Amino acid sequence: MIASQKIVVAGIGTEVGKTVVSAALVHLLKADYWKPIQAGELENSDSIKVAEYTQELGKLHPEAYRLNSPMSPHAAAAIDQIEIQLEKLVIPQTENHLIIELAGGLMVPLNNQQSNLDWLKKIQLPVVLVSCYYLGQINHTLLSIEVLKANKIPLLGIIFNGKENKDSKKAILEIGNTIELGTLPHLEEVNYDSIKKAAHEIRLDRALTV
Repeated sequence: MIASQKIVVAGIGTEVGKTVVSAALVHLLKADYWKPIQAGELENSDSIKVAEYTQELGKLHPEAYRLNSPMSPHAAAAIDQIEIQLEKLVIPQTENHLIIELAGGLMVPLNNQQSNLDWLKKIQLPVVLVSCYYLGQINHTLLSIEVLKANKIPLLGIIFNGKENKDSKKAILEIGNTIELGTLPHLEEVNYDSIKKAAHEIRLDRALTV
């Protein structure tokens, strides 16, 4: 049994599968889920999707910010005439495991001075990095790894998403000096059953104390 954990899910870019991976981790750990900032798609938010994919195995904690426009948080907040403040991104209290899904990648701005990285430096929680197979993946993944290491943010490892490219995976793991926590296949249909099956491909025990 893995001791209660709070884990941040970050992506190397946009549309790399953070929500699918987050839902799979909720399945694996029967965890709570929290998306601190939702920008756009408020009627079909990532929290709603995770609830559908997991049938609410754990508790869904409400977002700190719900922004109307599907764009970078700082820009969406400006349209809504508010400013995101790190002090208001308060991690929910729970005795259960908690999966926290970032809004975008590490360097995505939250306001005109601060980014997701600044918040990660503040909370000092371990990160699972989601990497998707596409041209440019190696560069984007290694840059994300370097940013985490340079800022002393603990990286648990990488979950790869999509049709596997073994050469790309090998380069990332060796050059980045990190570990693979699993590879999720491309899902033709994303639903409760497919997410539950995909969760079995994740091996958090490679990084966490059992």
